[in-house]
Amino acid sequence: MRAKSLVAVLALSSLALVACGSRVGSSGTPSASGTSAPASASANTASDVGVTPTEIKIGSIAGLSSGFGPDTFSASLYGARAYFKALNAAGGVNGRQVNLIECDDKGSSQQNVACAHKLVDDNKVFALAGVTAFDYAGAQYIDSKGVPDIGGQPVSTQYDQFPHLYSIYGSYYPRDGRRPGYNGTLYAGTETYRWFKQNLHSTVAGVVYYNVAPSQRYAKSIADGLRKEGYTVVEEQINLGAPSWDSAVLDLKRRGVQLVFDAMDDGGNAQLCNAIESQQMPVQAKVTTSQGWANNIGTVYRSSPKCRNTIYAVSGTANYQDTSIPAVAQFQKDLQAAAPDRVAKENTWMLEGYASAQWLTDAIRSCGANVTRKCVEGYMTSGKEYDGHGLLIPAGRTFKVLAQPPAEDHNCLNIARWQDSANGGKGGWVSQVKDMNTNCFTVPNVPYPAG
Repeated sequence: MRAKSLVAVLALSSLALVACGSRVGSSGTPSASGTSAPASASANTASDVGVTPTEIKIGSIAGLSSGFGPDTFSASLYGARAYFKALNAAGGVNGRQVNLIECDDKGSSQQNVACAHKLVDDNKVFALAGVTAFDYAGAQYIDSKGVPDIGGQPVSTQYDQFPHLYSIYGSYYPRDGRRPGYNGTLYAGTETYRWFKQNLHSTVAGVVYYNVAPSQRYAKSIADGLRKEGYTVVEEQINLGAPSWDSAVLDLKRRGVQLVFDAMDDGGNAQLCNAIESQQMPVQAKVTTSQGWANNIGTVYRSSPKCRNTIYAVSGTANYQDTSIPAVAQFQKDLQAAAPDRVAKENTWMLEGYASAQWLTDAIRSCGANVTRKCVEGYMTSGKEYDGHGLLIPAGRTFKVLAQPPAEDHNCLNIARWQDSANGGKGGWVSQVKDMNTNCFTVPNVPYPAG
């Protein structure tokens, strides 16, 4: 993708504050997701590492037992599982079944390196999909072995650094194995802030963050993007040791803040919303990220229903609850079949993990009988935009390298709002744009440090 919106880039900022080898029979997706009739395996050969005439080994890394909880870094994996399970049930890809081999890195950099070696050296996987790693410390090893990692979540900067890693958002960075981005500088567009300005007519925005370096750094990036769009910005720092939520909210209220952004975790956001409610602060929107586009809103914000109903989420992905989109309906069907217990825990990352597996499958399918890593990476670097069969905004979703970052870019985005009245009164996400593929803006690119 072209420069990502700062909100999308910062999805995991707040989390910086605070056993390998399990096998799963996996599988793919029916016609709505792009599967064609299975090809005969008669022409297939053992054409590359992890590929036999009847099987392809695919690896995935997730924090299933992370200290951040079992759900924080696992959603993409569940999405990939659902896709591959459906794919296998439909006959596989070009006559081959997918054998998904998972590794739990426990949210640890050391365990992440161990997972990389386990999958590459012991399991000899062909490629990776559905990866979400808090600290992708094993990325350099995976890249050094030429193993393509398709459609992973860029929680840390490795997807902006190594050439065999392809994030779910796309990238125009050199990815030469040296510093991430352009010599350690990344870029993001301001389309999120533009949308709110044009649609809610907002002019004053607040940014709330903790008094620790990662939160401060990301909050500054948000504030810089807002100012680029002409907002008056009010910044509120929260002392982690002695938080004063009411004081911060009273200052936001006094200074006429209409939109609230943050660089905090769910717990901090819950406290912030409680204070917004208790201080009767009028808010047009409490803006969360693609990571916050999740089914747990009712739980996280249970004590602040008014604030809860002002929560907006931003992403470059279809609304996972909008089954009027055929590909989303197929995702829901496949997830229900693969893991009905995960439906209540759905979020955007789960849909993107599904799209990650689909992207890799489409690349494999393009190779016919002769499946090789070179062919898969040729598909990824062809310059053709990828729409995930309707799941993803295709604009800029390529890996065509630009020699230098453009001063401005044309970016598209999807917006949804949480409403308690949706989904038959159960609560849900209601899309706020008619078509995410035409909700586009030419915006400036804002630089920010990779770390």
